[in-house]
Order: sequence, then structure tokens, then C-alpha cells
Amino acid sequence: MPGFRTHLGSAAVLDRDHVDTDQIIPKQFLKKIDKAGYGEFLFFDWRYHSNGQENEDFELNSPETKEASILVTGKNFGCGSSREHAPWALKDYGFQVIIAESFADIFFNNCVKNGILPIRLSKAEIRNLQSERDGNLVRTLRVDLEQQQVENETGEVFRFEFDPYWKKMLLNGWDEISVTLQQEAFIKKYEDERIVN
Repeated sequence: MPGFRTHLGSAAVLDRDHVDTDQIIPKQFLKKIDKAGYGEFLFFDWRYHSNGQENEDFELNSPETKEASILVTGKNFGCGSSREHAPWALKDYGFQVIIAESFADIFFNNCVKNGILPIRLSKAEIRNLQSERDGNLVRTLRVDLEQQQVENETGEVFRFEFDPYWKKMLLNGWDEISVTLQQEAFIKKYEDERIVN
């Protein structure tokens, strides 16, 4: 994966708590074996009516949110089943950063493993971010993982905590397989010393 350091983008506001993974990517779409192509099914049951027509009342169907690369949402985002397809769908749709009051633990880890930066801010800080919005869009946010901060258009800074291990993984674009492969020479040496022909 490419490393994540800073990101500048607009933020779509999904002002909902307890958004579960079955709402993020409904189970009927979990048929593919690769990560691409899930974006079109993101929030499918909210984005579309049963007749296939777009639901104009859904926040992310607002014209201004179509190019957003940051999602600002409520508490306990990504709860429910642990399906990794949820971050795949968010990433494929175009979201690079998710800002929420809290996340389900497995979902949080799956985001990091797939190159999405999940940021926890307080409810008051999220309300502050949302106060700058135009409809369902916050025009510009600058996210800096190295400095662990989010900055809005007026220069107000919101600092966030982030686990040093996951921070290193994201900064370098590593997943657990690439970390293991960094030890390939030691693994081979170990195997060569122990394999009996």
C-alpha cells in the first residue's frame, strides 16, 4: 500500500451512531474474492430505494458529497460482524479517512490494514467540525498522521491519539505480510538450518 502521511480533502457528514458493517456493505454483495468493485454497493440499502432509484434523502447522495474523501460520522462506527469487506467498500468508494467518536475494534484494525486512517475525536470536536459544513459537506480538512492532527479551513486544530504500532504501519504502507517479508532472510536461514533432506 502507499504510505499515509497527510491528506487534504472534503468531508461528507454521516451524522449517525452505531452504523454496522451490514449497512456499510450488505451481505448479498460479499461474493467477490478481491478488494475492488465494492464501492458501488457502499451503504446500498440507504443509498437506493427498493426499486433501484437513488434515495435523495440519504446524506451521501447529496451532490456536494460525491467527491468527498473523508467521512465524518458518529459513535461506534463499524459495529456488528467483523467483515473486512466494509473497509474495502469505503476505500473503493474513495474514502481515505474516517473520523468518528468511536469505532468497533475489529473494524478499526481492518481499516488500518487496508490503508484507511480511522480517527477518534470527541463528540464536541466532531460537532465543531460539522459546524463548518455546507449541507452535508465540510469543504476542506487537512489530516496529518505524523503530527496526529486534523485542521479545518479556519486553521483550528484537533489533535488525536493513535497507536504507535499502527501509525508506523500506515506511514510506511505496510500490512502484516509485508512486515513478515522484511524478515525473509532470517526465515530462510532458520528453515535452512532445520530442514532435513
